[in-house]
Amino acid sequence: MTLSGSLSIIQLTIQEAQDRAGTSNHVEIVGVTKSHPPTAIITAHSVGIKHIGENKVQEADLKFKSEAITTLQIKKRMIGRLQSNKINKAVKLFDAIDSVDSLSLVKKLNVAAESSNKIIEVLLQVNTSNEKTKSGFSINEEDEMLACCEVPNISIAGLMTMAPFGGTDTNVHKVFEKLRLLKEKLNKHKSGRKLYELSMGMSGDYHIAVEEGSTMVRLGTALFGPRVKK
Repeated sequence: MTLSGSLSIIQLTIQEAQDRAGTSNHVEIVGVTKSHPPTAIITAHSVGIKHIGENKVQEADLKFKSEAITTLQIKKRMIGRLQSNKINKAVKLFDAIDSVDSLSLVKKLNVAAESSNKIIEVLLQVNTSNEKTKSGFSINEEDEMLACCEVPNISIAGLMTMAPFGGTDTNVHKVFEKLRLLKEKLNKHKSGRKLYELSMGMSGDYHIAVEEGSTMVRLGTALFGPRVKK
């Protein structure tokens, strides 16, 4: 199936999920191009996908340097775990960091952003499934998350989470619902601009995420097919 055909199916699935939930908010599709060639970014852009997610700084750097990609109007998003030694490069390379999992990381990003004379958009990653194998803020670390919102060169746009691997639909609903309720709770205590993004849902569960109010879904396999094995 062509990328255009896959995108049409995804858009229909999103619309059907919103119809079931009675919602109508915009849902941004982030094309996850990890392990796919740079041409995947070009093709995604050609069918209207403007947000591109990459998991690794080094791989993204190689792709984004391509002359055919540097001219594209895309928003480059870091969606993988960010190592401390890659912070400076990530701040220069990406438009948004969607996997910030601690206040200490926010402070380090702030130093790098200030040095680059840049305000970096961030999503706070929350471990709503409470799995030991996943990073992220605990759902109870509200004070730490609110403190992140006060850091000057960081713009906290919203929250991100991942569903438990192999979880039932009921469990996945609960995990995504927790993030939506957390955003509402934080906004009651937050001064200034409110959190507006909920990045939740991947290829296997984005329909559930949309039902729970997702504003951004991260799709790799659903768009591009299986990852290229190296």
